[in-house]
Amino acid sequence: MRPPHDDLIVVRGGGDIATGVVWRLHHAGFRVLVTELSSPLSIRRTVSLSTAISEGQIEIEGLVGRRCESNTAVHRCWELGEIPLIVAPMLSDIDLDDRMTAVIDGRLAKRPLDTTIADAPLVIGLGPGFIVGEHCHAVIETMRGHRLGRVLLEGSAQPNTGSPGVIEGKSSERVLRAMQHGTVEWYAAIGDWVEVGTVMGAIHGEQVIEVKAPFTGMIRGLITPDTQVSNGVKIADVDPRNDPSACHQISDKALAIGGGVVEALYRLRVEQ
Repeated sequence: MRPPHDDLIVVRGGGDIATGVVWRLHHAGFRVLVTELSSPLSIRRTVSLSTAISEGQIEIEGLVGRRCESNTAVHRCWELGEIPLIVAPMLSDIDLDDRMTAVIDGRLAKRPLDTTIADAPLVIGLGPGFIVGEHCHAVIETMRGHRLGRVLLEGSAQPNTGSPGVIEGKSSERVLRAMQHGTVEWYAAIGDWVEVGTVMGAIHGEQVIEVKAPFTGMIRGLITPDTQVSNGVKIADVDPRNDPSACHQISDKALAIGGGVVEALYRLRVEQ
C-alpha cells in the first residue's frame, strides 16, 4: 500500500535521528518537508539533513537534501526526488498551500516544546517529553534496548537518562558540551582519529577554553564551526571505534526509529 500522492509529512528537525526518519519515510513513498533553525545545532553533520541549511545541499547515502527559499523550490525538490529543507522555527513559519497530513517532532528536546496534538491530523513525537493524547497521537521509543523504535499509542517513552549508549565502555564521556557561552572553533574534522587530550578546538567567550579529546578515538560529530552556543550545549561526539565509514552512514538507531514512525503513520491512519 502506497501513501496518497498528496500526503505531506513535516519533520521538525534535521539532525541525525530525524534524518533516519526522513530516510525511511522517503523510501516508503511519503512526501516529506524538513523544517530547521537558521543555525542548526546538529553534531553528526555528515549524516544530518540539517547541514543543507548552511551548505545549500547535502547527499546522505544517495538521498539529497536541499535548502529551499520558495514554494516553487520546494515543489521542484519533490519532483526531483529530493528532500526540501526550509528555515521555519515555528510551524506557523511554513508558507505552503499544501495541507500537512502529519507532523513528526524529531528535535529530541527531551521535553515538550511547541508541538501540539492539534497541529495536524497525525502528530508523532520522538522520545521522552511527549505524552500520547496530550501532546501527540503516538510516541516512538528512542532509548536503545529491546524497546527501541516501538510505537507507543498510550503513555510516554522511557525517561531521559542523560547518558548516551555505551560503546566499548564509553558512555557520557563520548559527548562533549560547551563549557561556556561563546563561538565554536575547530582544529580537527569529523572522521579524524585523535589521541586522549588532543586539542580539537576551542570555545571563544569570556575566555578561550580548549576542547580536548576525552579519550583516544574517532571524531564522529562536530557542531558547525562559528556557531554561537550556550553553556552545556552538545558540541562534539567522539567514538572509541576506528570506523570512518560510520561517519557517513545513518545509524541503526536512527533507522529503527524511522521504521517506528512509518509503522505509526499506517497504524494511526487505519484507526482514523
